[in-house]
Amino acid sequence: QVQLVESGGGSVQAGGSLRLSCAVSGVAYRPYCTGWFRQAPGKEREAIVDIDRNGITRYADSVKGRFTISRDNAKNTLYLQMNSLKPEDTAMYYCATRLLRYCPPSMDSPSEYQVWGQGTQVTVSS
Repeated sequence: QVQLVESGGGSVQAGGSLRLSCAVSGVAYRPYCTGWFRQAPGKEREAIVDIDRNGITRYADSVKGRFTISRDNAKNTLYLQMNSLKPEDTAMYYCATRLLRYCPPSMDSPSEYQVWGQGTQVTVSS
């Protein structure tokens, strides 16, 4: 059974940075397709980045150039480095894995992911 636990959220001022972590446990980690999603109050869950088995990444336009996804297979951990944060980045952030090596054709397909973490809150003040 695969489990994901996010950490690293918090409150920062606009322009600041945070690094989120997603620790994978329960099984020898395989570089499945894993993604980061976020959901702001009153809004739908939004896909912001994913990474497949080969390390190919895709970013949503809203975070491109500011966020970077990385993976440490030895530590079974996925990271999301978030720079130049904006108030509109305020949301609950989730990591999710698809248990397949390749990511779905459309980034914005939360139903394609079988395992989700509990989320970590990011709040950016102006």
